[in-house]
Amino acid sequence: MLLYIHIPFCDSKCFYCAFNSYTDRFHLKQQYMQALKKQLKHELQNYVEKNNKEIETVFIGGGTPSTIKFHEYEEVFELIKPYLKKDAEITTEANPNSASFDWQKGMFDLGVTRISFGVQSFHQDKLKFLGRSHNSKSAIKAIQNANCIGFNGINCDIIYGVQGDTLSSMKEDFDTAFSLPITHLSAYSLTIEEGTKFFDRSSVKIDDEELSKEIFDYIHTKGFTQYEISNFARAKEFESKHNYGYWEHKEYLGIGAGAVGYYENNRRYPTKSIEEYIENPLNIELEELNLEDIKTEKTLLGFRCSNGVDLSIFNEKELEKIEDLIEYEKIEKIDNRIYNKEFLLSDELALYILG
Repeated sequence: MLLYIHIPFCDSKCFYCAFNSYTDRFHLKQQYMQALKKQLKHELQNYVEKNNKEIETVFIGGGTPSTIKFHEYEEVFELIKPYLKKDAEITTEANPNSASFDWQKGMFDLGVTRISFGVQSFHQDKLKFLGRSHNSKSAIKAIQNANCIGFNGINCDIIYGVQGDTLSSMKEDFDTAFSLPITHLSAYSLTIEEGTKFFDRSSVKIDDEELSKEIFDYIHTKGFTQYEISNFARAKEFESKHNYGYWEHKEYLGIGAGAVGYYENNRRYPTKSIEEYIENPLNIELEELNLEDIKTEKTLLGFRCSNGVDLSIFNEKELEKIEDLIEYEKIEKIDNRIYNKEFLLSDELALYILG
């Protein structure tokens, strides 16, 4: 199974960010980490150990994990160590502003194998427009440091579809990224979500499917293969095993305020409030998923990536629709799985089959 750890602290709140993160709760960091370790220990002992499971991958996300000093993660790594699969992939997100050489080296020495930088752009005007706190130089330096330290995988996040973006300006961002020692690229289309500064400002987003296709094609020419709608890797070994686990509908622990877990057919939601989480990190809301819910998720997720979907989950009516899509060359069947040829159509194809 997988393990996700959520760090809800940020130096600044990006204008598009809807994640559970705070810029005014830094005084609660130590109490939060104590509560996090309490939840982690409880779930490791009461589910992972009890059911003889292994942790295949770990992902420390946020928020900004690099706002927590590396030595404050030591007890977390001690707790998970007995349950880790050999050669487990361990990823941390990081902000170029706070991911100093010392912080990265400290995390590497604790066992982190992969690092993901929230760069979003190398254009200063765009960074300012998005509310990012770093600059292009700090992003470049952070990635170079990660390579010097010896991380096995280095990811760079880039956002596109922002007001003013063109294929030419995006090529400049990607060219800068590809000039650096990255092994993985995540190219996300800007989404406007409720509760963000960009909400009710639809003009900040460009909806241009043709631009998306041109971007995907350009990334491919640089030797990066698309294996999910937003994710590209230099080689198969650099694909995110943790993300693949989600897409394959594996079980995962969600540790921290606002994290999400999933096991025993239940989605598990710890409270989002940092204060309430510190008070009781074991107060977790459950949402039971039925077989139809699971089928829908497997189809939607499988069509968004190169994993595909097993035909055995579909009923007779759905299989007839699948045959139609195969005939019109929208999807393809290999052995007992179906694969989507065009990730941008993933939701439409899945909804057609299940509708």
